[in-house]
Amino acid sequence: SRLCTARDSFTQLESSTVESLKMSVSFMDDVTKLWRVRKTVFQMLRDRGYHVAEKNLEEKKEDFEVMWKAAQEEGGGRERFMILVHRKHFPDQHLIVFFPEENKRVGVRPIRILAEKMDEKKIREAILVVRQPLTPLAMTAVNEALCKMRIDVFHENELIVNITRHELVPKHVPLTSQEKQQLLARYKMKP
Repeated sequence: SRLCTARDSFTQLESSTVESLKMSVSFMDDVTKLWRVRKTVFQMLRDRGYHVAEKNLEEKKEDFEVMWKAAQEEGGGRERFMILVHRKHFPDQHLIVFFPEENKRVGVRPIRILAEKMDEKKIREAILVVRQPLTPLAMTAVNEALCKMRIDVFHENELIVNITRHELVPKHVPLTSQEKQQLLARYKMKP
């Protein structure tokens, strides 16, 4: 009887410990994923000619975890980690990176929130990093917004690793005018 009670207590303790570990791992996975995505986004922004602070490029996972926990305690989430940058030589040209909170298919609401933030700050370019694909209606909203602003949509899984940093991927450089003309002539195309 004592053995049965001890075994039951151990099973309950083991079960609660397993659940606690699952929650901890789940928390860490989301935080690690968002940290890696942000790291890739900062690198991509720098490669696109935007001013990115060195501290953002060298952000440590431990520092990000502290910021994440602080945001969680304040009742915030992914949307708190919005990024605002400007072009290196054109400080009036801004870009905003938005991480919607939705863990399901992204609808029109986050697109509307992003468009409002862009209008409010007079920003014409944005990157939307989603966890799930956009709904067809949301895609329509993004396409309709293209006349006033440009919104690039990335799935976060595309940004976990910066593929341009892979050893087998050659450095991408724009063609010169002469190279462009040669390429167009080679394939008998018009500009």
